[in-house]
Amino acid sequence: MAAPLTFLATCDLVALVRGRSLETPAANGSTVGWVPADLALSSFGAIWDENPFGSLGDLRLRPVPGASYQMPKKDGAGAMTLLLAQQVLPDGSTWVNDPRAFAMDALEELKSEFGIELTASFEHEFILHGAAYDGSAFGLDALRAVEPFGSELVHLLRENGLEPENWLAEYGVNQFEITLGATDALKAADHAVVLREFVRDLARIHGLRASFTPLANPESVGNGVHVHLSLSKNGKPITYDPASPGNLSVTASKAFNGILKHAAALLPFTAPSQISFLRLQPHRWSSGGAFIAVQDREALLRICPVNTSGASPAEKTFNVEFRAADATANPWIVMGVLARALISGLRDDRGIVHIGATDEPLPRSLTEAIASLHQDPEVMSWFPKELLDTHLGIRSVEAAALENLSDAQKCERYLNVY
Repeated sequence: MAAPLTFLATCDLVALVRGRSLETPAANGSTVGWVPADLALSSFGAIWDENPFGSLGDLRLRPVPGASYQMPKKDGAGAMTLLLAQQVLPDGSTWVNDPRAFAMDALEELKSEFGIELTASFEHEFILHGAAYDGSAFGLDALRAVEPFGSELVHLLRENGLEPENWLAEYGVNQFEITLGATDALKAADHAVVLREFVRDLARIHGLRASFTPLANPESVGNGVHVHLSLSKNGKPITYDPASPGNLSVTASKAFNGILKHAAALLPFTAPSQISFLRLQPHRWSSGGAFIAVQDREALLRICPVNTSGASPAEKTFNVEFRAADATANPWIVMGVLARALISGLRDDRGIVHIGATDEPLPRSLTEAIASLHQDPEVMSWFPKELLDTHLGIRSVEAAALENLSDAQKCERYLNVY
């Protein structure tokens, strides 16, 4: 019998998991070779020809301690171990362009400068095609139509330490959502990377097809990735203050003001596809404007309700939800830019002026968002030059590939990838 395989995995700038596999006995403690130019692959497979790496250089994929996940058996194939890995130089030192290293550096700076640790959770929406029939929005019939997929998914996530909280049918046709329990921010991003692979893989096992595309077509309900954030210091939650506007503590108000200040420039990293901005429109329950509000699903930042009926104290469950992300974005990059924005807000030392809906618009296209980024030198300074150039270069490749397509055709292209 063939030895089981272990896949050493990284997540690239278009949020696709790539890597190399070894027989499991050989994978223990091993690294595998990798190529810098792999970072310049676009969603549709074409590489950005002008990438700064070319044919030069070598990297290694080094497993992340404690980031081992077991993928289930498939017909005719055994189980596989997935090891999240960081891209490092051949001598084992950090490669500054590694997306996970980008998140690590930002979170470490938040802690070292302000003593603040970030807790997070990602909510994922996706489409599941191939069920015997379409169920109703939020309906029991929709969940039953895809059984045993749902039950097995929840079990698989729990067995791998991802702590699933809710599995539900969403509003859209064939749309579902899975939410995970909150954990430290880096691990939450790790879990976001792995969860998408679990969903897609398990769907294939059951003859279904899962897609996390932002939009299946221009008129459909969108699939978002909502990132819940809370702050702690010395092990104690510091986001909640019932005596302050919106229940936001003074520190939290300053920190989240950084996200509002840089909102437009963050979007090329949190919603980076050509179709992401078809979803980020008013009246779509995604993120219709650059404002923070209490329990408003049109807000960029939604202050979530306090669950007074639960056993946990309010300060432990209180959080703010960033709503302008989708699954075409790398979770490590998303977490990194959000942490950097929080740092920026804390350095500015100015709290949020207004809580509630405003007419402050978000960019209406990726082109507009990238223009906003170029007008925000602070956000650009957060990135190593090669990493930033490569991220933007990939977007130019995708723009050229889709230039003559209708919005519906663009949606179809991304549907087939994500």
